[in-house]
Amino acid sequence: MLRQELSDALKTAMLGKDARTVSTVRLILAALKDRDIAARPNGLADGIPDTEILQMLQSMIKQRRESITIYEQGGRLELAEREAEEIVIIERFLPRQMTAEEVSEAIRAVIADIGATGIKDMGRVMAALKERHAGLMDFSRASAVVKVELGG
Repeated sequence: MLRQELSDALKTAMLGKDARTVSTVRLILAALKDRDIAARPNGLADGIPDTEILQMLQSMIKQRRESITIYEQGGRLELAEREAEEIVIIERFLPRQMTAEEVSEAIRAVIADIGATGIKDMGRVMAALKERHAGLMDFSRASAVVKVELGG
């Protein structure tokens, strides 16, 4: 489903002569193709599933946010602005992100479901969160909440 959305977005952007969207969607499709090729030896001949595509998009957004910080520190505001525009384009393909309250509720539910008792269970909690809520939350922020919830 996401693959079709990406292809359709590329066609629409090309017809509308939207250069920024064309280049960003092409970057997404290139990253997706790389991941699909890497997944073939693992028996995924049809490519990676949508949950992994969502994780890939999240990581692309995270990379761009880090770049924005670096560009702003270096006084390269035009490059920071370009990265911000790409974030907006990438976010179009993600489902609505969970609010901070929803993230906390999801974390508490996972902790209860798997019976996590301490910081040593953090890896299991994060794995369960990624499985259940791929593409719906920022896992780097969620890990800080998990640490607090587990008493770390």
